Amino acid sequence: MNYLTKPNKRPITWDRIKLLIFDCDGVLTDGRIIYGDGKQDIKNFDATDGMGMMLLRQIDLPVAVVTGRTSEALALRCQDLKIEHLYQGISHKLDCVSALLEKLELDFDNVVYMGDDWNDILCMRRAALSVAPADANADILKQVDLVTTRKGGRGAVRELIDYVLTKKGVYDRAIAKYLDSVS
Repeated sequence: MNYLTKPNKRPITWDRIKLLIFDCDGVLTDGRIIYGDGKQDIKNFDATDGMGMMLLRQIDLPVAVVTGRTSEALALRCQDLKIEHLYQGISHKLDCVSALLEKLELDFDNVVYMGDDWNDILCMRRAALSVAPADANADILKQVDLVTTRKGGRGAVRELIDYVLTKKGVYDRAIAKYLDSVS
């Protein structure tokens, strides 16, 4: 198989999209890994991405994060955003995602997957929609279905969430439910 050639996919059926899966470094963050004293790691997350996650909750569209590294900062961020499906230290993401889909009684036609490098590509190829941030690996950008205009850790996740909510026809409903929940 030529790994630099984008595979052919079926058209997306938006009402079948039931799960969004994100990588962490380079997607939810800008990809920089900063170590503090001891084993502390420091990550920058974009607040607009977090608001997007809150909008997804309004329409009961779950999120999963699958990452090769392990980070207390990511665990805290997922806890803050009420992301139930967090998988860290995953070297074989396809196996992890396949098991999650089986647990949730879903398949890859129900998934939007956002990643930025080779460790994401096997999942991205199987997902109904594969997405990468604007600053992802150049070869990955050639293979995905959609490239955001925003960079990883700089609003790319929110851009994708708004796109999915719009395509599913639920953007206005998600906003209204959010506003009702905070008024």
